[in-house]
Amino acid sequence: MSTAVIYARVSSTNDRQNTQRQIEDLTRFANSNNYNIIGTYEEHISGATKNENRTVLMECLDFCVSQNANFLLLSELSRLGRSTLQVLKSLEMLHEAGVSVYIQNLGIYTLNATGEANPVASIMVTVLAEMANIERSNIVYRLNSGRDSYIANGGKLGRRKGSCKSTERKKEEYKEVISFLKRGYSVRNTAKLTSVSVSTVQRVKREFSI
Repeated sequence: MSTAVIYARVSSTNDRQNTQRQIEDLTRFANSNNYNIIGTYEEHISGATKNENRTVLMECLDFCVSQNANFLLLSELSRLGRSTLQVLKSLEMLHEAGVSVYIQNLGIYTLNATGEANPVASIMVTVLAEMANIERSNIVYRLNSGRDSYIANGGKLGRRKGSCKSTERKKEEYKEVISFLKRGYSVRNTAKLTSVSVSTVQRVKREFSI
């Protein structure tokens, strides 16, 4: 039976996004192809962050290589990053170890059945990664332009007074989370039991030094 690893990522570090749908879709795909899932990695971090600063991604890549995984499953190419160079570096590391990347929204594998690079996938990956990189640059330009225009017209940046949650309010809002953490439950189990995202549980644990 072929082995597979799932990597899911969202850019938001708050509760607005989660990796659940990516993992569920990729799990169904793995099951339908009789792949044995040997690892699942999920990360809340911007795709523009360099690989060396993406702890979970690097752990995932190392795991794929050390465990001789057959496939790394992604929902889309941008999960690996929005820098063409960073994406290609990740793929090179995996391909040297014989790990093929499956990109679900494209329906392609980066290596063919013989372990050689899929030429169609190579072209698509390079083009799409560069397009994502260009789009990110455009977004940054538009945001900076809008901000400068806002400030030039008298606008002020920063949170409105009173918009930050007080410590007491957070303690009341996340009292169940705090309770489970203090009783020794892991971050992941606490998130499941309280229906709160893993990133929120991690933040609560850090802010209340649990």
